[in-house]
Amino acid sequence: MTRRSCCIYATGIVCAHLLIVGIALVVAQVFQTMIHSRLKKVSRYPPPPVYMEYYFSNVTNPELFLAGGKAAVKQIGPYTYREYRPRVNITFLENGTKLYALNPKTFVFVPEKSAGNPEVDLIRTVNIPFVAIMNELNSYSFFLRTAVSMYLKSLGIEVFMTRTVHEVLWGFKDPVLTKVHSLKPEVDEYFGLMWKKNGTHEGEFVFHTGEENYLDYGKIDTWNGLRKMSWWSSNQSNMINGTDGAVFHPLINRNELLYIFAADLCRSIHLGYVKDVEVKGIQAYRFAPPNDVLMNPKENPTNAGFCVPAGDCLSTGVLKVSVCAPIVVSFPHFYQADPKYINAVEGLSPNKEEHETYLDLQPTTGVPIRACKRAQLNIILKRVQGFPITKLINETIFPIMFVNETATIDDDSASQMRTMLLIVTLVSNFPLLIVGMGIILLLVLVVLFCRNRQKKNEVKRIDFTEAFHSFTTVKDDTAYTQVSDKPDEPSANQPTRNGSYIAMSPVEAQKC
Repeated sequence: MTRRSCCIYATGIVCAHLLIVGIALVVAQVFQTMIHSRLKKVSRYPPPPVYMEYYFSNVTNPELFLAGGKAAVKQIGPYTYREYRPRVNITFLENGTKLYALNPKTFVFVPEKSAGNPEVDLIRTVNIPFVAIMNELNSYSFFLRTAVSMYLKSLGIEVFMTRTVHEVLWGFKDPVLTKVHSLKPEVDEYFGLMWKKNGTHEGEFVFHTGEENYLDYGKIDTWNGLRKMSWWSSNQSNMINGTDGAVFHPLINRNELLYIFAADLCRSIHLGYVKDVEVKGIQAYRFAPPNDVLMNPKENPTNAGFCVPAGDCLSTGVLKVSVCAPIVVSFPHFYQADPKYINAVEGLSPNKEEHETYLDLQPTTGVPIRACKRAQLNIILKRVQGFPITKLINETIFPIMFVNETATIDDDSASQMRTMLLIVTLVSNFPLLIVGMGIILLLVLVVLFCRNRQKKNEVKRIDFTEAFHSFTTVKDDTAYTQVSDKPDEPSANQPTRNGSYIAMSPVEAQKC
């Protein structure tokens, strides 16, 4: 066997083995299953740094508004704080299938990312304690409301107040609440939009670890011992669905809805796939709340359960969360809300780029690599009989502040994730690489076989040509001579004659 034949046979054997093994691995999905099993149990990346940006609506024409005019506001901010929220007191439950944890939040001011000094900058905004007292007294007698109104006016307390950003955000001793506290000690005499939220947690959580089903990874099992709430007006609205927004299960697909339970809103919201994006060289899926999340129940009946009491509903784009706090929640500048809320206040300009809430998830690992949670706090201002100061105002959902909670994966974690995803891609596609190598060797085998066959045909043609050439040469250069079984007796005068047999012997050709 020639060396060429050995190469052909060896190539064929290797090619056959590669194709058989590669196709078997592709069909059995051995490597994909191994990678997916590993991803379902992979340790989570550390959460990206979270920043809270607070923007305030500074009222520029309080007198005009109280006289029945249209309110005007000017946005000031941001005042940025770094948020730290480690999980502490972690305890595994039920053979590691569930996890108990607390998530205390701490906020640290970041001056280089802020527009000013919160302890110096003043803002004029709605006096929320005063409005809360008015609304609380609305069910009492007219005479009591009038008496309280006269008393508060004597103290110089009005519908609008001027305070520093720090006071409005982190709390101050309010004169109205101080008077109420003297009568009802359970009422706190301090007020702030973030009062008692620095260094505290939002409740006791029990999460699923995903040991039984990876799709349950990070989902909330109970919150403060509850599997469902009781203050909304339907069972569906009272459900505690999804995660806390910090983690999600791996192997996310574009068709699924992701649920997040927002403890500060006392409800769950869902997010749908929007588009593919890239963050620091990492491919991700963008999810965002669809338009129906805060849609009016007439257009989306499933939202009827968020009307408390039942039937007391606001229009599209706003949610009354009086079960948690005396406020109304919306997206910033009433983005995606009924135009009547936008037109009721001057100075608002909703747009998708600055006011949309979204979450960018790496689909293989389920890790959030970029997030923007944006929400606006509002309060309803309306006329209350017995409080003459409100007799001319038009009912308005008044913007107080909006928060932009942002988080983006850091460079080191992004580099590690890119490397990990590359390894996952290579390992997952290893069977295809084997099949590809088999196909390449198959092509090489075909080329070698064809060239070998061509070579053999060329050799045969050369042998035939040489044989034919030899035959023609012999025919031209050979003559018949006379031979005899007797010894030659040369004679000088007589030529040689034929004997008893004839043989061929090369002699010079004779001329005819």
